Amino acid sequence: MAQAAAQTPQAGAAVTDLGGSLWQLFLGLALVLALVVGSLWVLKKLVTPRGEGAGLVRVVAGTAVGARERVVIVEIGSTWLVLGVAPGHVSALAEVPRQASTAQPAGAGASSAEGFPDWLRRLTQRR
Repeated sequence: MAQAAAQTPQAGAAVTDLGGSLWQLFLGLALVLALVVGSLWVLKKLVTPRGEGAGLVRVVAGTAVGARERVVIVEIGSTWLVLGVAPGHVSALAEVPRQASTAQPAGAGASSAEGFPDWLRRLTQRR
C-alpha cells in the first residue's frame, strides 16, 4: 500500500510535466515559424529591384509550346522581344516595336483579329 501511495504523486507530476512540455513545444514551433516568415520578408525586401531599373523589363505574355518550352514576349523600353525559353537555354526569336494591348474588343471583325499571332505563326514556319 505504501508503494501505491508513493506512485500517485509521481503520476500527477508526470501529467504536469507533459503539459509544460507541450507548451514549450508549441512556443518553440511558433518562434521558429516567426523567424522563417521574418527572414523571408527581409529577403524579399533585399532582392526587390529599386530605382531606375525596377520597371525596365516587363513580361507581356507567354505561352507553352511544349512540355518544358515556352514563347515569351518581354517588353524592354519601347521594344518587344519574342524569346524562346527552354530549360537552360533562352534564344531571341524576333524583335518587334511595342504594340497596343493584344486583347481584342468583343465586336472586332476577323481582319482586326489577325495580327501578332499570325505574324508569330509565319515566323515559326520559316524556321
